[in-house]
Amino acid sequence: MKFHHVGIACKDLDAVKAWVKSTHPIEEEIGPVFDELQKASFITLRTKDGFLIELICGQQVSNILARGVNLYHVCYTVADLDKTIHDFKKRGAVVISAAKPSTLFKGKRIAFLNTPIGIIELLEE
Repeated sequence: MKFHHVGIACKDLDAVKAWVKSTHPIEEEIGPVFDELQKASFITLRTKDGFLIELICGQQVSNILARGVNLYHVCYTVADLDKTIHDFKKRGAVVISAAKPSTLFKGKRIAFLNTPIGIIELLEE
């Protein structure tokens, strides 16, 4: 398992993107991309030091935003998504979004789990 990115929930992608760009030197920007399966729009920003920030806007994050939370999740890449989900569930994690292909990550499968340390996204390599 390897760290991939942090996800930030937002009501206005452009406003949050502008703020992030004002505080971080951005090397690459991808999006916005709408993912029909997740019912959300995404922008990915890569800082000059290689850190990935994913901005998420839409139905998927509306409840989180209503609670005043913006830092949505931490994402890790994994070699075997099904095995990793199984291992996390044995440790008490709860699947909140089952494995499915992601438009943003060119069809690679993702899953979201609620864990004792917060929401984790798993991205299959």
